[in-house]
This record gives sequence, C-alpha cells and structure tokens, in this order.
Amino acid sequence: MKVRRFSSDSLATVYTAALIESLLQREPHPVLGLATGATPVNLYRQLVDFHRQGLSFSHVTTINLDEYVGLPWTHPQSYHRFMQDHLFSQIDIPPGRTFIPDGTADDLEAECVRYDAILAAHPIDLQILGIGRNGHIGFNEPDISLKTRTHVIQLTEDTMQANARFFGSGEQVPDQAITMGIQSILQAKAIVLMAFGRDKAWAVKRALSGEVSTEVPASFLQMHPNVTFVLDEEAAADL
Repeated sequence: MKVRRFSSDSLATVYTAALIESLLQREPHPVLGLATGATPVNLYRQLVDFHRQGLSFSHVTTINLDEYVGLPWTHPQSYHRFMQDHLFSQIDIPPGRTFIPDGTADDLEAECVRYDAILAAHPIDLQILGIGRNGHIGFNEPDISLKTRTHVIQLTEDTMQANARFFGSGEQVPDQAITMGIQSILQAKAIVLMAFGRDKAWAVKRALSGEVSTEVPASFLQMHPNVTFVLDEEAAADL
C-alpha cells in the first residue's frame, strides 16, 4: 500500500482529483466507485472545477458505495441527493450511468441482488473511499464477520452519532443502510482512501499496519495490490 501525506486536506484533494482526471483521460469507458460524507465534498468540488476547465464525464460510469435505508431520494441527507447536489448536476455525466442503491426499495434483499449485478456488469477502475472513526469502509461496520457482497447493515451507535451532525435537530438518524460488501470493494482495480483530521488517525493506523481483522474492516485493504492512502498530517499522526 502507498501512503501520500499532505500538509493540508486541500492539497490532498487536488492530488486525488488529478488521479481521477488521469483515469478519465486514458480510459475510453472508465468506471468510478464513489463515496459520500464530509471527506469527498471538496474532491467533488475540485472535479466540478476540472469539468468547467474542459474535463468531460460523458464517457464515465459511477457506482456509489451505499445509501441509507428509508430515506427518499429527495431527502436532503440521502446519498442520491448528496451526489446530485455536489457532483452529478454540475457535470456532463449521463443520468443513466450513475448508480446508487435504492434504500426505499420494497424488497431490500432483491435490491442488493440487483446492485451486485450492476457491479458485475461494470467492474470498477478506481474506488474512492473514506474511513470511519471505527475503521468502517462503505457502511461495513466492525463485526465478528463481514459480508462480501451488497447487503443491508445495522449501523453502529458510533457511526450514527458521527452522522447526526448532517441531520436537523430532533431528526432521526437512519439506523440501517445498504452497502457494497468488502469483496466488492476489493475487486476494484485501484483504490484511493482519503482521510483527514486527528479523529481518523487511529483507524488509519490500524488499517495500514494492524492485524487484518473484521474488527477494523479497512484493514482488509492490506490484501489489495493497488491501494493509496491520501492523508493530511493529522490523519497520519500515528503512523
């Protein structure tokens, strides 16, 4: 695994955006695996800026990691809405080439099967990841075992507390999500994990140098041949 340390998250974001631009320029039909949450917001802002400077996304397919269960697509905190607001509505990507799990599906197990079929049809060239304070990637939470494919997950109290800041006062934070599984993530040809801030330092250290364990799902990235950790100094503080 490669580690790239930057003095600020702004520089780290530009570096990651440049990796994506390189992929888009060399591949005729690139597939990007995308993440949500606070970490990639500036990355998407940078990609929008690249688009305004001439970078086209018309040949790109995107596949998102996860979505909350029960939130309609129009909800301000749904990941469908997040991606529309921060990226899709501001670039030239065809709407039919953006895939996000449907957390409102009547049959969630069938939705997981449908999403696995999408992943099989569109192998991911570059997967962007964040990391939770407890070491989760996607919404694959620490557990005694981890599911390999797309599945419904019960979110931990720590994850719900971390996400509560995005919801209004008194608004209930979803306690379930649909997420790509660990094996699906590891099948990407290349992976970039972004982590910023001191509160991510423990998880970053365990992911990079700790025992591969279901207690720290990100540690499974040690088994992948092409992973880059893109960190600011605070996230790298324990290395």
